[in-house]
Formats: sequence, C-alpha cells, structure tokens
Amino acid sequence: MGSAEVDGGSRAARNFGVGCMTAFAGFFSGGMVGVYVAKVMGSARGCKPPEGLPACNWWVYAAIGAVFGAITLPILALTRLGQSRPDQ
Repeated sequence: MGSAEVDGGSRAARNFGVGCMTAFAGFFSGGMVGVYVAKVMGSARGCKPPEGLPACNWWVYAAIGAVFGAITLPILALTRLGQSRPDQ
C-alpha cells in the first residue's frame, strides 16, 4: 500500500518537472517562431523594418508565439507522457 502512495507522488513530481521544463522551452521556441512569422508577414505586406530589428511589430508576434508555445508544449508532452505504451 505504501508503494502506491510513493508512486503517485513520484508521478506528480515527474509531471511537474516535465511541465516546467517544457513550458520554459516552449516559451522561447514559440517566441522564435513568432518572430519568423512576423518576418514573413512583414515581407508579404511590404513593411521595411527599422535598422537592427528583425521585422515590423516583431514583439507582438513574439509575445503571442511565446505564450502559445508555453501553453501547448507542456500539454503535448504531458499528454504523450500519460499515454500507456502498447507493449505493457
């Protein structure tokens, strides 16, 4: 009986660690993808960014991408982690 409680606690700790690490990674990777989208959208609209900046309004796209990545990557990782393997 004691092992089931420890197993549940270790699973919660594992999920917490995976969620935190993937949220961190998703935040930055989503932000980079957002800046790329800003660059593509700026080129499509014919916007010329100021000297030294990657794109016009890049901060808006970076913020949206960062939030989207910080939410979706942990959900994807934890969903995949919770699935049982077919060989078990």
